[in-house]
Amino acid sequence: MAVGYVDCHCHMTAEEFSQDTEEVIEESRKEIQALISVTEHGGEFEKLIYLSDRYPNFIMPCFGIHPIQNTVDGQRSVTMKDLEPTLMQFEKYKDRLVAIGEIGLDFTPWLAPTSEQREEQLKVFQMQLEMAKRMDLPVNVHSRSAGRQTVSFLKEQGSEKVLLHNFAGRPSTALEGVQAGYFFSFPPAVIRNEQRAKLIKKIPLENICLETDSPSLGPKKEERNVPSNICHSCEYIASIKGLTAERVREVTTLNALRLFPKVFCNLQK
Repeated sequence: MAVGYVDCHCHMTAEEFSQDTEEVIEESRKEIQALISVTEHGGEFEKLIYLSDRYPNFIMPCFGIHPIQNTVDGQRSVTMKDLEPTLMQFEKYKDRLVAIGEIGLDFTPWLAPTSEQREEQLKVFQMQLEMAKRMDLPVNVHSRSAGRQTVSFLKEQGSEKVLLHNFAGRPSTALEGVQAGYFFSFPPAVIRNEQRAKLIKKIPLENICLETDSPSLGPKKEERNVPSNICHSCEYIASIKGLTAERVREVTTLNALRLFPKVFCNLQK
């Protein structure tokens, strides 16, 4: 089997793709083996299962409740009330899921300013980590303004199969994650962030995966991101590591298949 990319973190149920989902997916299939698609709230779960039925063994579903929730009044920190109504859906589709995600911590000061909000995020995160362990699934993790706290909490909870997506914490924190066996993925937007180059340089290639975070974090800030932009992440990491893009694609794909064993099994079908 030729080694194609694996997009380890994208949002194929996002509203930005509602008008041309099929075209975006078909374009991505030219070079990508699998799209690991995450959710942010329970309203996306059934839509993602529908997409994975429509594109079997290509769109690989993850269910998760994100630490920041979008509402008609703007964004707010997650609460247990956002997670509890979805628990039956997690159970219903557990055999279909390749990971639990997008879950994690977001301590952005204007979104989660109080200790009560942060404690509630930790509860929601913990419950989903426990669910992942019970279902023997990896976790697809968000950590904004909370890199150190996220890695510490994951270790404290005994989580072993972890992808830290778009990680922007300190290199020392990342290396703590590397020691724990965690993986880190980077979207095309890293080409616009010199600070991230220092981080990528420190993390061994054997702990790196590729992602797009489509429709966000593309190579151009003002444009919608799509999975086919994954080549930008690959080429940028290759330039920092002094390797060929082909080598980075090969290793990151093998890393992804190791981290997400159900993706590997699905690709063999």
